[in-house]
Amino acid sequence: MSGQERPDRLEPGRRVSVDDIRELVGPATPHFALQIRDRVARLIEGLEPSDPARVEGERAIARLARLAAEGQADGHVQEHEQPLPSLRLERDHG
Repeated sequence: MSGQERPDRLEPGRRVSVDDIRELVGPATPHFALQIRDRVARLIEGLEPSDPARVEGERAIARLARLAAEGQADGHVQEHEQPLPSLRLERDHG
């Protein structure tokens, strides 16, 4: 997954929507959560605190940070599969 945003989302004068945020966050996995978090942060930068897209974006950023740190244990996991692990940073090993 690239950190590059869809160009149409960044067009001048285009309003960021709650759906834009949800579209970015929906398929998030622990390994890409921090990249998606950064993309959401770029999208909501400059929006008013009360803007619905900013509110949803801030919620998404918190959720993505947790996903990156804790992993994914919810959703459908087959009997023979393990839940997706969290991102383990070098400082965590040791």
